Amino acid sequence: MQLEKDLKQRSFTSDYQKALINILYTHNYLINKINYFFKDHQITRQQYNVLRILRGQYPNPATINLIKDRMLDKMSDASRIVERLRNKQLITREINSVDKRSASLRISKKGLDLLKKTDDEVKEFDEILKTLDSKEIKVLNKLLDKIRE
Repeated sequence: MQLEKDLKQRSFTSDYQKALINILYTHNYLINKINYFFKDHQITRQQYNVLRILRGQYPNPATINLIKDRMLDKMSDASRIVERLRNKQLITREINSVDKRSASLRISKKGLDLLKKTDDEVKEFDEILKTLDSKEIKVLNKLLDKIRE
């Protein structure tokens, strides 16, 4: 009954509709919590995601296409995000001398330091799901994977 109470709605046309609305409502709840956290660190969650991808590649470079493929938010403008991170000196960009349209991207020391500083705090996001026990979290993951199949 929690969703009905939160949305001040008595009923839904079906359990499927309720589940879809519940997923969307929960998504927005999580996004708002995460956005608030990253705002304190003067980056967006999309910028954090790019930094995380580049840290995973480090010390090897990455390309915009690699970043686009790995981003959680596929609708994000990766080029714009990369440029903002470069302006904040959180990443470096080297233009390819052979193909001027291609660039090698690497996380900078400043970017690595920011991620190191936030690592423990980001782990606290797990607390959001601690109302579920380990068996329930496995079921949730399985169900979410099944929805995307």
